[in-house]
Amino acid sequence: MKLLAATRSTGKQREFRRILEPAGVELVFPDDIGLYPTEAEGRLELGESFESNARRKAEHFARRSELPTVADDSGLEVLALGGAPGVRSRRWAGAGGTPEQVDAANNAELLRRLAGAPPERRRAGYRCILALVWQDGAVPEFFEGVCGGRILERPTGTGGFGYDPYFQSDDLGKSFGEASPEEKDAVSHRGRALRALADALRRHPATR
Repeated sequence: MKLLAATRSTGKQREFRRILEPAGVELVFPDDIGLYPTEAEGRLELGESFESNARRKAEHFARRSELPTVADDSGLEVLALGGAPGVRSRRWAGAGGTPEQVDAANNAELLRRLAGAPPERRRAGYRCILALVWQDGAVPEFFEGVCGGRILERPTGTGGFGYDPYFQSDDLGKSFGEASPEEKDAVSHRGRALRALADALRRHPATR
């Protein structure tokens, strides 16, 4: 089956491919089918929950593409910060520029807010919500993945993207920046959500 993954993040695209393509899913991304950014797209992630943002993106791109569509919204939740940055993870510092510049600004804001915090106040988790829309107007299906860890005082490793070099995974005992793609996929929030999605796709009549 052909499935549109409604993300322009190259890091997320790699993760989608690694998990869904071996499950027999023919993945396409917006640019692959000529769905270039619009002004309306920039307002899709202004909701107050991962669920609402993922749903808005999935419905928007299903309408534009006329394809089954899955959209992700995900982020970092730091206990001592009341769950921030949460749904604002990508836009937390309000920075523009390249993805690398945005990541650097967000990580600097994270370190600033946690300056001097002891280990017990650096607990954090990643959360991912996927919304799947089979066709325009259909009720979305949701898939969730979470993982726990803590925020490091300095980055370790150069892999991953976003906050990964500062996030030490409980499961791995090292940061996502140090983990191989396969190690990260096995325990990460998005890896868990994507495997749940892959299982649902295998069972769906449209894929048989």
